[in-house]
Amino acid sequence: MKPLLLLVLLSSSFTVFANDPKNEWHNTTLSDATIKKIQESRFEYKKCVDSEIQKPEYRSADVRTGAEQVVKQCEPVLGKMRTVYAEEKVPDAIIDRHMKQLRLQTTRTVIQNLMFAAAAREAGQKK
Repeated sequence: MKPLLLLVLLSSSFTVFANDPKNEWHNTTLSDATIKKIQESRFEYKKCVDSEIQKPEYRSADVRTGAEQVVKQCEPVLGKMRTVYAEEKVPDAIIDRHMKQLRLQTTRTVIQNLMFAAAAREAGQKK
């Protein structure tokens, strides 16, 4: 009897969390102009990251430290995308989630590129 009661109580608690309004997905309608602004700011961010990676000071730095510095240098450019989202009244949780995802993807790409460059330099020195 007790396990059945416990099961009923647990199942009802899951429905309470599922009905939490801040966790509920609401479709947002972004205009084509807004989507274009977001794509442009994302392109600017990637362009910033690419130009930062090319700087010679990252060649001698540790890969992770270099990647962190690159992402920090381009953070103001990424802030423009946040502004576009905020102007369209997109919820902060969704903005934060998208910004975090974009930062993680960019950091992974930067680390891969810096590791590749370091390996290429290492291979060139051994010959």
